[in-house]
Amino acid sequence: MVQSKVTAALVPRPRLRIQGKIDLSKIQLVAIIDDDASVRATTDSLVRSFGYVVNTFASAEEFLRSNSLDDFACVMADVQMPGMSGVQLQEHLRARGYRVPFIFFTAFPDEKTRARALAGGATCYLTKPFDGDSLIQYFQAALKMRDGKAGS
Repeated sequence: MVQSKVTAALVPRPRLRIQGKIDLSKIQLVAIIDDDASVRATTDSLVRSFGYVVNTFASAEEFLRSNSLDDFACVMADVQMPGMSGVQLQEHLRARGYRVPFIFFTAFPDEKTRARALAGGATCYLTKPFDGDSLIQYFQAALKMRDGKAGS
């Protein structure tokens, strides 16, 4: 059964036809980090449906080993994962000067962890299951804040 969940994440996606040069500075790369493959696949599909490029990771450690840390416009992360938690990842990146917006989601809401995440600069802290509209609303707000366009 696990294989079917992973297979769903590997379904080929339609390629965009782009004419002329691509301005890579305009591409919005999003990281989705969750130890649950079905959550990664569902969130990946939702975010891609809005035209964003997504990289998924099964752990915070896998994300940190990526060669693209400077390229992410937003990080969406589960709070509770084996190894480093999502909030620990945010703190780790902040301590190293990374200011990428974070959106957290969790199946185990805890007020102390929520306060810690938001105090660390998280855009939001959603409880699973969350609806796609809420996620996209917070995601777009995170990008505006990152770009200095909050309130516009």
